[in-house]
Amino acid sequence: MPLTPAITDLAALKDHPAVARLRSWNSAAVEAAKFDRDEMTIYIERSCIREACVILRDDPTCPFNYLSDVTCVDWYPSQPRFEVVYSLLSIPNKERVRLKVRLDNDNPAVESVTSVWPSANYFEREVFDLFGIRFTGHPYLRRIQMPEDWEGHPLRKDYPVEGYR
Repeated sequence: MPLTPAITDLAALKDHPAVARLRSWNSAAVEAAKFDRDEMTIYIERSCIREACVILRDDPTCPFNYLSDVTCVDWYPSQPRFEVVYSLLSIPNKERVRLKVRLDNDNPAVESVTSVWPSANYFEREVFDLFGIRFTGHPYLRRIQMPEDWEGHPLRKDYPVEGYR
């Protein structure tokens, strides 16, 4: 059975509750969207991520009230190099949405969402530790898995296989 092609046209996805709510708040905040295999992904402009999370958490029509994960993808050598991925769940609506923020290699920093979801604390620390993404406004941004004196970020694709020597 063939898969249905992904929908990447933002105009075709404008009726999805999360996309509609974010576009009604700030149309420039939504860079792109993709609906593929029953999963919605919304690309958010870097400076708008915290406010977008607040909007989706507090909206009564699509309350994404649970942050299940924050992770990162390294697309080295492509630019933008990094994508920070926020997985949200609406428990009342039994629906998931994925928010992504693209970051360049020159300034891999994005605003922390710990003020929106305190559970983001350890997720963001892990992404900082393993990928080197800085979360501005984070209350305690330091390594969580690697030793404090560790050089580099081991999940970056340009990290040496045997470590720095």
